Amino acid sequence: MLLNEGIRAREVRLIDQNGEQLGIKTKVEALEIAARANLDVVLVAPTAKPPVARIMDYGKFRFEQQKKDKEARKNQKIINLKEVRLSPTIEEHDFNTKLRNAIKFLEKGDKVKASIRFRGRAITHKEIGQRVLERFAEACKDVSTVETKPKMDGRSMFLMLAPTNEK
Repeated sequence: MLLNEGIRAREVRLIDQNGEQLGIKTKVEALEIAARANLDVVLVAPTAKPPVARIMDYGKFRFEQQKKDKEARKNQKIINLKEVRLSPTIEEHDFNTKLRNAIKFLEKGDKVKASIRFRGRAITHKEIGQRVLERFAEACKDVSTVETKPKMDGRSMFLMLAPTNEK
């Protein structure tokens, strides 16, 4: 943000500290008015014709802005993406272990990407992998919703699960 002597425009549309229009003033006049009030001239709309400048306490303004930004970051929910890797020929116990991990991730609020990597000739039987993924999605349905259906990407097939927000 440009302020005080950093403003290059010869004329500015000036707004005082109370938000009232003072009209179009020269840069020198604007600086004098601000100096009398012991405040800064800050360019708020540099692309306007003429540019719009405001008289304010820039240090206080920056402090308030930082406080707002910090508050916004604090209230932000960060969603992570966790991946669970399965195989087309997964055994029941391994399947249940992966399922428990996925449910734990979903309950924590993370998205889950369930993927199956086809190795060798297993790629010729994509329907087996698709059945495993659909069974996985069905088992997770009470804590999640399917975001993307099972689809191929190179030699792997994946589906995305998003947590249901019932809290």
